[in-house]
Amino acid sequence: MKRLIYSVILIIGISVQSFAQEDVEKKSPPVGNALAGDYYGADISGVSESKAISIAELDGVLRKEKTVKNVAVKGVVTDVCKKRGCWITLKTADGSSFFVKMKDYAFFVPVALKGKNVVLEGNAEREVTSVDELKHYAKDAKKPQSEIDAITSPKEEIRFLANGIKVVD
Repeated sequence: MKRLIYSVILIIGISVQSFAQEDVEKKSPPVGNALAGDYYGADISGVSESKAISIAELDGVLRKEKTVKNVAVKGVVTDVCKKRGCWITLKTADGSSFFVKMKDYAFFVPVALKGKNVVLEGNAEREVTSVDELKHYAKDAKKPQSEIDAITSPKEEIRFLANGIKVVD
């Protein structure tokens, strides 16, 4: 009887530890060096950099249309969510940022993606981001509290929902 009780306690302990480990893994960005040719999410290895449009070109299209579906865009990653790797920003021609989320949170990217040239495939739209959401992203990026407090108005920007991201170089 004691063996049975000890066995049950051992199994419960292992199960709890397993769930705790899964929880920790979900809260950290994946590890990796983000090398040229690596991709995250859907396999977009067939999408070449030459077929992808620039962020400036996408901006022009979005001034005419509300949403663009299944578009490939290229750019340089300027920031990655340090908490989970669940969003990135790209540098635009005018120096502002271009915000990218992963579709259905189906994949995450390593922090090492920062500074890399990438090609994204997914859907884009022009959207107004609320103050609360902007502050949330600033906290995820571990910005100083003074910078977070300085966010006082919503921001109109291009939002991109990526199916896949490929590292170009």
